[in-house]
Amino acid sequence: MGDSNMVPSESEWIIMEIFWESGEALTSAEVIQRLKGRLEMTPKMVRVLMNRLCQKGILGYTRDEKDARVYHYSVLKPKEECLKSKSQRFVDSYFSGNQNMALASLIQSVDLTDEQINELENILERRKGNQRK
Repeated sequence: MGDSNMVPSESEWIIMEIFWESGEALTSAEVIQRLKGRLEMTPKMVRVLMNRLCQKGILGYTRDEKDARVYHYSVLKPKEECLKSKSQRFVDSYFSGNQNMALASLIQSVDLTDEQINELENILERRKGNQRK
């Protein structure tokens, strides 16, 4: 998939967690404040990463009505969408885009309970049913 460069990096992901948790628009100063204890990074670096997130289309911003130097950043891409892209990038980079191999490898490497195996079988059965439509 071509959107793998639209996936947040690890540091960007931590910044996005703050937005996803807050559910509201935040200024860079507010983000820097909330990052304390989570990510040791200079305010300048946080702003650079937020700018990258805007370029990737994950964050958007508006200027403050009273102070044009203040930007209010908000989420454009929900967490679920970013997780999906992240999973796709993982499959692309480790399994040359082969989802079957990725899935088989993952299932074989994890210790599953009978209950989890049944749940997987149910998911596969439902998928099979949807394919026939």
